[in-house]
Amino acid sequence: MRLYEWNAAVSAAFHHDLSHLEVALRNAYDRALGHAAVGGTHWVFQATRIFPSRWQKAANGTRYDVNETSRRLLAEAVKNATPKIRRPSDPAVSPSPGKVIAELSFGFWRYLSARRHHDPLWVPYLHLGFRAGTDRRDVDKHVERLHRLRNRVAHHEPLLALDVHEHWKDVRDLAALISPQVAAYIAANSSCARLLAARPC
Repeated sequence: MRLYEWNAAVSAAFHHDLSHLEVALRNAYDRALGHAAVGGTHWVFQATRIFPSRWQKAANGTRYDVNETSRRLLAEAVKNATPKIRRPSDPAVSPSPGKVIAELSFGFWRYLSARRHHDPLWVPYLHLGFRAGTDRRDVDKHVERLHRLRNRVAHHEPLLALDVHEHWKDVRDLAALISPQVAAYIAANSSCARLLAARPC
C-alpha cells in the first residue's frame, strides 16, 4: 500500500510538472509558427498553408498525406473553440487563437518535432521556439518519452517499472531547451525530486 500511494503521488507530481511543460511547449511553438503566418491572420487559421498536402509512400506501398492529421486536429480545435450559443441571425464568430491553441492536444505538439517536419517547418520556423542551436532530434527524443509518460499518468497506469528518474530528467532537459526560466520555474515548484528519493522499496 505504501508503494501504491507513492506511485499515486509521483503520478500527480509528474502531471503537475507536465502541465507546466505542455503550456511552455505550446507557447514556444505558437511564437515560432507566428513567423510562418501571412496576411495578419493567426497561423491556427492557416492550416492548409502551414500543413499543406505532402504525399509519401508507406513501407507497404500505400501513399499517404503526412500532414492530414495536423490539419484535422487544427480544424477540430477551431470547431471546439468556436462559441456554440448564438442566434441564427448573429454573424459567425471566430474563436480567439488562444482558445484554439488550448484545444490542441499534447499529441499535436509532440509530433511537430518529428523528422517529416524538419525541412518544411523546423529549419525555417520551429527552431525559433527553442534555445539557439537546439537540435530537433533532442527535442523529439524528450517529447516522445514525455508524451508516453503523460499518457500513462492520464490513464492511471503504474510508473513502477519505468525509469522515473530519467523521465524527471526529460522534463528538466526539455524545459531548459525552451527557456532557462521555464526550467527553473518547474524545478522550483516540483515535488518530483523529493518523491523520487522517497520511494518505499
